[in-house]
Amino acid sequence: MAGSAKGRRLEAPASVTRPTSDRAREGLFSTLEHLLGTLGRKRVLDLYAGTGAIGLEAASRGASQVDLVESDARAIQVCRRNIISLRLPGVSAHALPVEKWLSSASPTAPYDLIVMDPPYADSNERIERMLALIMVPGWLATGGIVAVERDAKSPEFSWPAGLSQDRERRYGHAVVRYATKDC
Repeated sequence: MAGSAKGRRLEAPASVTRPTSDRAREGLFSTLEHLLGTLGRKRVLDLYAGTGAIGLEAASRGASQVDLVESDARAIQVCRRNIISLRLPGVSAHALPVEKWLSSASPTAPYDLIVMDPPYADSNERIERMLALIMVPGWLATGGIVAVERDAKSPEFSWPAGLSQDRERRYGHAVVRYATKDC
């Protein structure tokens, strides 16, 4: 972790999730800070949150609101314990499948950053369906960033209309693709 929770360790469930490597997480936040500037006062949505590491790091770096969405019961319990342990304000965990969350919830304000780290086995069709749901008005702010982590060997998915791929970064076996919401 970096930011106000620097050096703190997160609890992780035994073999339930595939955590983002430290190297990929460092690279992700370096790129995000280049694209967004500081994360201060930003709203962040962490889909397929696992332990909550990405969202919690965003909160530690100043994000004002972070929503963690995870469907696995063991992982969401770990997310909640990590939130309590780190005592970062503005972080909430939601125990729902991502598609259900995006289809049924309505945000109070658009997110500045949406991070997706779906299971590597998920098809491009499923990824593209989640991205289409993100493009429903109200979810992503104009100029907002979407970052999607995939296995580096996965075929490229297509971004929906309104999202323009900005860059792609490889971190070992992972690739993170970034897109910006058009005006």
